[in-house]
Amino acid sequence: MAAVNTSRRIALASLLLGASLLSACGSDAAPSSTFVLLDGSSQTTADLKGKVTLVNFWATSCTTCVAEMPQIVATHDKFKARGYETIAVAMQYDPPSYVVNFAETRKLPFKVAIDNTGAVAKAWGDVKLTPTTYIVNKQGEIVKRYVGAPDFAELHKLIEKLLAA
Repeated sequence: MAAVNTSRRIALASLLLGASLLSACGSDAAPSSTFVLLDGSSQTTADLKGKVTLVNFWATSCTTCVAEMPQIVATHDKFKARGYETIAVAMQYDPPSYVVNFAETRKLPFKVAIDNTGAVAKAWGDVKLTPTTYIVNKQGEIVKRYVGAPDFAELHKLIEKLLAA
């Protein structure tokens, strides 16, 4: 009897390990979202297919977000000609006038959206901490999530790999 229970436990543990390894290797589809951009236009996640995209949830009141923004700009400038897109999504609690001022004074070269209702942050895993950054591949799948500032050298390697795929 004890041997049967041990065998079952080993089999169950093996099954769970295999399932966790498979889920770690797989990618989840980016959620269906509509980004309302500063110019009043909108873009959906479906519009991003075929591009490698960085989606950055941020706030003007977040010191880490403000500190990493020059590196996000540099990353965008480095890869934009190769099918790379950046969307910076300002959190619901960020006053729109602050977001517009930040984007204009720093001449952000990429799309900036305001999540007025919080629906976008909720759809992307109920984002509450900023910065939270997602990397989406050409197929529209999330391949990496960073909470806090990413290691930009590692991020650039990942983007290179995804652009080459």
